[in-house]
Amino acid sequence: MTSMGSTGHAVAGLAVIPPVSVADFADPEWIGPLAREAERLGFESLVLPEHVVLAVDYTSRYPYSKSGRVPLPPDCIIPDPIDTLAYVAGVTSTLGLATGLLVLPWHHPLALAKRAATVDRLSGGRLRLGVGLGWMREEIEAGGVDFDSRGERADETIDAMRAVWSADRSAGARFEGRHFSFSGVQSFPRPVRPGGVPIEVGGTSPPAIRRAALRGDGWLSLGLRGDRLAEALRRLADEASAAGRDPAAIEVTLSGVTTSATVDRATLEEAAALGARRVVINLGSAELAEALDELGQAAERALLTPPA
Repeated sequence: MTSMGSTGHAVAGLAVIPPVSVADFADPEWIGPLAREAERLGFESLVLPEHVVLAVDYTSRYPYSKSGRVPLPPDCIIPDPIDTLAYVAGVTSTLGLATGLLVLPWHHPLALAKRAATVDRLSGGRLRLGVGLGWMREEIEAGGVDFDSRGERADETIDAMRAVWSADRSAGARFEGRHFSFSGVQSFPRPVRPGGVPIEVGGTSPPAIRRAALRGDGWLSLGLRGDRLAEALRRLADEASAAGRDPAAIEVTLSGVTTSATVDRATLEEAAALGARRVVINLGSAELAEALDELGQAAERALLTPPA
């Protein structure tokens, strides 16, 4: 789950999210140079979020800020992450490609399995699907999805995608659930890895951690630090063991533990000591030149190693 750095200590990889609230990363002249520079500097992956729509007015409470309000204006530009990562795949060669997080209840598993497998094949197996349930009731219900059953729907989506990716070539895929059912269908191309595109479950609630332990190839922690993070990691390991899974097989990604201005080598070593595979930072600069400088300073403090 970890790599050895130039200091001889195990270190986690460093991933980056563009400044979603202020930058137009649907602009190829912005996201292309940023992705290429992140790859050149040795960043592990580029992570792109999803909101299919944002509500102009909402009563839902955003769980990751004290105010309960999401720090995104409703007119901010949030391009489709999978489509954008397909573009990024074409202008890079080693950079990991990740969603963080897909609003999973919005997606039909057959369509999502096809799109993810396609980008994974075109990128040489670089895609990782970070998924969550979504917190904004107004967004979920705008898609015709029942907000209160979104957890069950998300579980079925994960299971159904894996059924498609692992289906027998002659008999086809079969899945029977309350929200999705199909039988005798095939979908190609298949992802590069035999197990399919890795699925990373995001969230810090007990149900989210349980979902990661039961169904995830990985778990994405959002903003937990110190004792709260340690307790969540213990819960993840206990839930995985109870389900007969090896906790070490579940990749851990830490988000919200540091910023682009404070990340350093010690941060990555501490993350690795906790068993984390990567740390995610958010950029804050909307101007490309400033964002590239921000990337470079973070890479220098973290002692990143450029790819060979």
